[in-house]
Amino acid sequence: MIKALLDALRLTPVVNVFKVPELRTKILFTLAMLAVYRIGFWIPLPGVDQSQLISFFRQQTEEGSAFGKAATFMSVFSGGSFGQSTVFGLGIMPYISASIIMQLVGTVSKTIKNLQQEGPTGRQKIQDWTRRLTVPLCLIQAILWLQFITAQDMVYAGLRSSPIWWFMAVTCLTAGTLFLMWLAEQIDRHGIGNGASMIIMAGIVASLPWAITWVINNFDPSRPGAIDYGSLALLIGGFVLVVAGSVIMTVAQRRIPIQQAKHTRGRTVIGGQRSYLPLRINHGGVMPIIFASSLMIFPSVIVSAIADAVNPSKTGTGFWIDVTAWISRELTPGEFIYVMIYIAMVYFFSYFWISVQFNPEEMSKQLREHGSFIPGLRPGPRTAEYLEAVMERITFVGAAFLSIIAVLPMVVSRALNVDFMVAQFFGGTGLLIVVSVALDFLQRIEANLMMRNYAGFLGGGEDPKAPRIRGPRG
Repeated sequence: MIKALLDALRLTPVVNVFKVPELRTKILFTLAMLAVYRIGFWIPLPGVDQSQLISFFRQQTEEGSAFGKAATFMSVFSGGSFGQSTVFGLGIMPYISASIIMQLVGTVSKTIKNLQQEGPTGRQKIQDWTRRLTVPLCLIQAILWLQFITAQDMVYAGLRSSPIWWFMAVTCLTAGTLFLMWLAEQIDRHGIGNGASMIIMAGIVASLPWAITWVINNFDPSRPGAIDYGSLALLIGGFVLVVAGSVIMTVAQRRIPIQQAKHTRGRTVIGGQRSYLPLRINHGGVMPIIFASSLMIFPSVIVSAIADAVNPSKTGTGFWIDVTAWISRELTPGEFIYVMIYIAMVYFFSYFWISVQFNPEEMSKQLREHGSFIPGLRPGPRTAEYLEAVMERITFVGAAFLSIIAVLPMVVSRALNVDFMVAQFFGGTGLLIVVSVALDFLQRIEANLMMRNYAGFLGGGEDPKAPRIRGPRG
């Protein structure tokens, strides 16, 4: 009876997870590391007036300023928070930035390319260089951040010019990011899932209860401008559809048929099997949105600063005042020109990312070395041209999907008068990160369960004829 109830509630895979001691230990270890991260997330940085800092960022967010949008994006992507200066305030973004820099440099540096081809030893060396590059990035970001909050009088007066406080604050922020980097590596080594991605996802999901509370508090059908029944239905239905579409596009593939050549050895003919080469439609993942969002921050902030400098009283008139005000308004997230430039940059970085990460010549070479070929195409340059053409076509579809996901939060925020922190769950970087990391996490659990002949999250059930392979006792 209990088994039937678990099957009806689809809880059997959850029970199977905790039947395997090794898998249970990995999941509990991952959850423990994420709990440590969330505890450190609330430890304040000494010397900072937290009440003034929270008030400043709340005002910037409510006004919809470019700086408020930039801070929101950085907080989503980094796993940290600029609305409260804590020891984990910088998040894990410097480490991710260092990893991205090493990937881009690897496309032009022969030294890094050779290290990548050396296997685990070379990758360990690249990882060591990434750690070292993280330190100067942390120092630069920490100094810039502390200069900003000092200029805004968010640091107690007696500490603003103290070298001891500056040294302590920079050291705390840098040590916080390095500790998060260590946590991520521990999850990679002893837990399950990608450590850095899991930390970012934990930061995003942690704001979900606040978003739900905001919707509940602002639900009042009798009050004009509040959320009514129609808006609530659109929010719920839109969230379900967007998440379902994100899952489908994240796992969507174009399968290229591959034929293995036949070989005769003695009287035995081997080979000849047919398989396929999977090409992901969204090959760039969340990276094009991250690059586009990062670059779109700077024009908005710079033009807003120029407009404030030209017209500090907000009441002046004149040609340059009108021009800077118009540009500043049009470069605000949600405006038509901003959205068009944003979509164009998403397309540009989608194609840029596949040009960096996808190498059709190398793929064609590997197929030929393994005695495989695409039916109807000669191995070599012709195969490489075909793979490149297919990748360009499917990337256009993937970039269109990314553009819709990137623009949806702005549309929802404006059309339904919803807070941007709530609207971010309808698209953008945060939603894609959560979907991608959750799918990767489930697939890893699925692989562990299927190795031991347990029914997984994504499968139908156990094969009664298959031999039972029990997990190790511990």
